[in-house]
Amino acid sequence: MNDASPASSPASVRPKLPAAIWMLGFVSLLMDVSSELIHSLLPVFLVTSLGAGALAVGLIEGAAEATALIVKVFSGALSDYWGKRKPLAVLGYGLGAISKPLFALATGSGMVLAARLIDRVGKGIRGAPRDALVADIAPPQMRGAAFGLRQSLDTVGAFLGPLLAMGLMLLWANDFRAVFWVAIIPGLLSVALLFFGVREPERPAGTPVLNPIRRENLRLLPRAYWWVVGVGALFALARFSEAFLVLRALDAGLPVAYTPLVLIGMNVVYSLTAYPFGRLADGMSHARLLALGLVVLIAADLALAQGAEWPWLVAGIALWGLHMGMSQGLLATMIADTAPAALRGTAYGVFNLVSGIGLLLASALAGLLWEQFGAAWAFVAGAALAGATLLVVLVRTR
Repeated sequence: MNDASPASSPASVRPKLPAAIWMLGFVSLLMDVSSELIHSLLPVFLVTSLGAGALAVGLIEGAAEATALIVKVFSGALSDYWGKRKPLAVLGYGLGAISKPLFALATGSGMVLAARLIDRVGKGIRGAPRDALVADIAPPQMRGAAFGLRQSLDTVGAFLGPLLAMGLMLLWANDFRAVFWVAIIPGLLSVALLFFGVREPERPAGTPVLNPIRRENLRLLPRAYWWVVGVGALFALARFSEAFLVLRALDAGLPVAYTPLVLIGMNVVYSLTAYPFGRLADGMSHARLLALGLVVLIAADLALAQGAEWPWLVAGIALWGLHMGMSQGLLATMIADTAPAALRGTAYGVFNLVSGIGLLLASALAGLLWEQFGAAWAFVAGAALAGATLLVVLVRTR
């Protein structure tokens, strides 16, 4: 007879997340504060201080994001081949940090483009190895909580950055360059915290060294993984850039100076919900939770399609943040659960590439519909694509 009570049974005690997961979360938080201090002001800086046009702004952003997408695949594959994630993550965060002074020193669009490319190369290098490192460190039964926590802290930085940018612009009479210099501090702190505060687990002895991009090794990625990649791509097609939320707020009469409040509000909801839903993912069907996230996205699109009245706008922004909290960490968890440990970096790189292409296509489609037929049609199309993705997920759950 077992005399141990359920409360004292080791199996009933939920393990704590390793300290390294918290460290990686704060690394993301600090770098997001650094990046958003600049990115929330960059389009206005380009147009008002450097005399750039809308086309130049679009080309700079498009080139930067395309660069990050391409680099992600190769950095993930390299981390698998090398068997180490942390050095690549440090390099990626380091490039992000050293790009910040270039924005403050920029005298033309070309220098801003160079800074954005360095910053996005850094993001591409660090993204897949960092996610693979989270999966390597976290206990398998707590991966949802681990990814949820990292995403939540990352998103805290995404709203603290614009909030700090607005405060400093008011304090320093719209001195863009002074604000950009401040962004260097959290960027360097991010790199230091990763370098000194995170210890990478050793690769198990006897683990074979694979070239992950060879055809026979890519075949080791199971069908379940490719299903997640496919659903992630469909999800990305249904979820276009948050820039359209800002445009919708402008339609409602929000002054230009306060447009960062849109992303701040969305990211507050995102950060508050990512960790709870990550923990929930550890104990329920991933496909069902993903389906619920799609339902919330459909509701957000339909609310934003109603018009530029403030009640609909606030509801749509809040629901958009909620769906992000429900889905983004979950998809990362699903990749970790379906990809072999030796190919996790490659798996995240491919997933990020495919999802990123989907997001770019979705944003282009939304912009076309917005210009040709009006804002409501962009959000209606998003709801329709989310509905189609929901049907795919529901078929899987049967």
